[in-house]
Amino acid sequence: MRNEATYRDLYSDVWTYAEWADLQGLDKRDTGIDLVAKTRGTDEFHAIQCKLFAQGHKVQKSDIDSFFTASGKKPFTRRIIVATTNHWSEHAEDALLDQQPPVSKIDLTALEESQIDWGQYRPKAMPVIKAKKELRPHQTSALNAVVHGLADADRGKLIMACGTGKTMSALKIAETMAGAGKRVLFLVPSLSLLSQTLTEWTQESETPLHSFAVCSDSDVGKKRKKEDDMVQTFVHELRYPATTDSARLAAEMVKRHDTSHMSVVFSTYHSIDVISRAQKQFGLADFDLIVCDEAHRTTGATFGDDDESTFVRVHDADYIRAAKRLYMTATPRIYGDSAKATAERDNVALCSMDDTALYGDELFVITFSEAVKRGLLVDYKVIVLAVEETHVNRRLQDLLKDENNQLKVDDAAKIVGCWKALSKQGLTEDLVGDGDPMSRAVAFCQVIEVSKGAKTHKVSSKQIAGMFQAVVEAYQESEETEEFEQAARLHCEAEHVDGGMNASEKEAKLAWLKAETPENTCRILSNVRCLSEGVDVPALDAVLFLTPRNSQVDVVQSVGRVMRNAPGKTRGYVVLPVVIPAGVEPHEALSDNKTYAVVWQVLQALRSHDDRFDAMVNKLDLIGKDTSKMEVIAITDKIQKKQQKTNGTKNKDAGKGGFTIGEAVKKRTPQEQHELQFEIGEIEKAIYAKLVQKVGNRHHWEDWANDIAKIARTHIDRITGIIENPENTKEREAFDSFAAELRDDLNGSITDGEIIEMLAQHLITKPVFDALFADYSFAKHNPMSLAMQNVLDVLHEHRLDKEADTLEKFYDSVKLRAEGIDNAAGKQKIVVELYDKFFRNAFPKMTERLGIVYTPVEVVDFIIHSVGHVLQAEFGQTLGSKGVHIIDPFVGTGTFVTRLLQSGLITPEELPHKYKHEIHANEIVLLAYYIACINIEAVYHGMVGGKYQPFEGICLADTFQLYEKEDLVDAVQASNSARRKKQKKLDIRVIFGNPPYSAGQDSANDNNQNVAYPHLDSRIRSTYAERSSATNKNALYDSYIRAIRWASDRIVSESPVPSRRCE
Repeated sequence: MRNEATYRDLYSDVWTYAEWADLQGLDKRDTGIDLVAKTRGTDEFHAIQCKLFAQGHKVQKSDIDSFFTASGKKPFTRRIIVATTNHWSEHAEDALLDQQPPVSKIDLTALEESQIDWGQYRPKAMPVIKAKKELRPHQTSALNAVVHGLADADRGKLIMACGTGKTMSALKIAETMAGAGKRVLFLVPSLSLLSQTLTEWTQESETPLHSFAVCSDSDVGKKRKKEDDMVQTFVHELRYPATTDSARLAAEMVKRHDTSHMSVVFSTYHSIDVISRAQKQFGLADFDLIVCDEAHRTTGATFGDDDESTFVRVHDADYIRAAKRLYMTATPRIYGDSAKATAERDNVALCSMDDTALYGDELFVITFSEAVKRGLLVDYKVIVLAVEETHVNRRLQDLLKDENNQLKVDDAAKIVGCWKALSKQGLTEDLVGDGDPMSRAVAFCQVIEVSKGAKTHKVSSKQIAGMFQAVVEAYQESEETEEFEQAARLHCEAEHVDGGMNASEKEAKLAWLKAETPENTCRILSNVRCLSEGVDVPALDAVLFLTPRNSQVDVVQSVGRVMRNAPGKTRGYVVLPVVIPAGVEPHEALSDNKTYAVVWQVLQALRSHDDRFDAMVNKLDLIGKDTSKMEVIAITDKIQKKQQKTNGTKNKDAGKGGFTIGEAVKKRTPQEQHELQFEIGEIEKAIYAKLVQKVGNRHHWEDWANDIAKIARTHIDRITGIIENPENTKEREAFDSFAAELRDDLNGSITDGEIIEMLAQHLITKPVFDALFADYSFAKHNPMSLAMQNVLDVLHEHRLDKEADTLEKFYDSVKLRAEGIDNAAGKQKIVVELYDKFFRNAFPKMTERLGIVYTPVEVVDFIIHSVGHVLQAEFGQTLGSKGVHIIDPFVGTGTFVTRLLQSGLITPEELPHKYKHEIHANEIVLLAYYIACINIEAVYHGMVGGKYQPFEGICLADTFQLYEKEDLVDAVQASNSARRKKQKKLDIRVIFGNPPYSAGQDSANDNNQNVAYPHLDSRIRSTYAERSSATNKNALYDSYIRAIRWASDRIVSESPVPSRRCE
């Protein structure tokens, strides 16, 4: 009481009972009171009894009766029982309720959490106090950001992932912004969190604190519905005396407040009117800072007498007066536009955390993914277990027909699924160094008790805990064979906990979960909701969701439990067991929203709060699955899968191998290619496909495209300003040299504005390509990219990258989306999508003028195979034959060339020569040219392997202009010019592609005219126009018709003409 920080400030004096009785002139004989303490400032006396018991002893009512008798009269205003055990009998617990004077208990857990280092404690020596914690780098960043952000603002948000130290960060923020002589209000949603926070702040504060705890009748005396499972804390379970009296709070703060201490009121949101009355009626001074913990709880609608209204009142500056407000959470809750519109229509005030008027700006954010990246948390993996009902029925017949239990097949199947996941059966992928079975898990169910006579079955926490091991044993007996894996012998111990239990019971359950487990044993603590918040078990391996969770925040908070760091822990697991009804096809079962609601709801919650998981879901359509973040397992498929597994494969060896673009790879043997077909079963495929539909964000790219368009326009404006400034002679010379050669290579009608657009495109897209192809720096090898970069390097001193900095999140998103995509098709799809969204939003005029459009892959394949057939039938050659030069003059993003490489019409032996010497392409649009290069190179590398080979057959060129005149300037773009000159000399035999379709402008005001080509247009006049009977022949000069004329002329007279055009 004299040395522990929690009580050192509360008490001015502490005596033995005999010493105190002597001072008071009372009988000094022991009557059950061991110590007496006097409160600082108010001079009240608290009676204390100390019980030294063995750790396993259960306190009986008879152990405390004499203390109650001796201390239940004046002058004592509060009583404390200190016991070296966590176990209290039911009668002893009941005796603590509603006592006057009030009673608090300090149990073994509280003693263990004390500041005093008991390992070094000696009875007659001064206690050794544990060293205070120091801020970690990310907490220091949070402190600086909040102090800076609130310097000129009165509200702000601090977003920190669960387990990254919000409470400690808030303490240092309060000490810095308020400090000695100031007043702080710290609000929490529950008394248990109040107690935890008060203890941590008093122990870790460098500034001396005057602490005050406030609760209300609704916190401690209100009985809740049985199935609510909210944590219920009784007043005697608080380690620190709390008041419900506004007048008393105001009076105590007036008496104790001074310039050498920081006065801190710790209160629940439910008690906020106690604080308000203390200010309005009893003169409590304004707070310098309010800290709102778990601030997501302060969102929602305000109407009626709903309990939630006490949470949203903190926003009202008149209801609680304070200079600054800081809102802290790991899981910000934001309402969508539809919810806001409904609230406005119904005249309901809706508090959403994106409302800066209520919550202020985000001052500092550390997301789950950032915390994992920094090593503050371990990563997590989702395991979806699809269990067929018939599979379980056949194996658990005796247990299911037993009249002594109420076990349903649905519950049994979910238990089997959880056990399979906990033992890590079948998780042979991506588990390098993490192959041991799990040891600790928390299960979330629907109701506490078994629902009798209910219309629909609800998963009971008590039922799951009571039957878990019985189900596991019955299943193990049915499965046991000589090859039975050791992991499959995992023993499971399960217990139930709920919010209605007293603190000692709850602490005992958590202590059981935290304790060392016997070998090959897993402990599962089952609950409905009470373990969602405020539970710290760092060694927790898994969270099991047996039923849907209506609150996304509850899901993310629960997942946060398994992400805490612990020695030897490499990741946490989120387990979702689902049951496929008997006789139902997987795709039909997935249509049942109730059955699979747990999957969609949990995954949607994770996606909305974890950008890495969001990226994984949004690229499933590109990669099929991503076992690093999620694995779907069908129990019945595992037998077949196990038989196909290579002998000797262990969990610790899994996850090795693979290649990426830029690496040399071995050619796969036919046998290896065949084995890949067995990776995903029918059920898994169905779930992955449904997952994209149910959880994926269909507007992912569109959201980015709008930002890109704004930045592109800013870049264009900045570059234009630099070039037009007469003082920037060096910059203008570099630009003019580049522009002159570009006009020579493409066409003379290109304006400065269009060239600046190209530079802006390059500036924005270079980091994107670097992110997509990290193993092969495309931008450093492509000739046009190098030429562009040379110009931009001259402009660099003008800090064009300032605008690019705002796209860092976009580039990070591209990296996330590209991460793990090691197949060419997946990366092709990303870059084509990006190209499409980029141009449609950023450069709509160019899209219209150049006729940017895509040809369906099926049409492309038909054209290629048709050309191959005609070439073989009419000329006795193939597309792979030597000397057959092929060109796509309008290559776009490279679809025709990539499909040609993949068509099989060119043999593996012919492919290297054909790729290097006889396939050619032109593209006029810079970004399309870049993407075509990447796509073609990626496809070729994926097929052939070996050293990475750039595609040298592509030119940045206006195909029509290329044949109008010779290249005159080639100083800046020498490599591109050399390719163009070489191409013009070739004997082209095959031309295919999709010509641009632009037919000019709708209005003279469009400033978007098609370019003129004198030589090509004269050929149209002397052929098509001369022989046409049409009155208006302008349509003959459409770019589509020009393409046909150009292709016809390009095929030289002595060459075969197997294909003149496509479409």
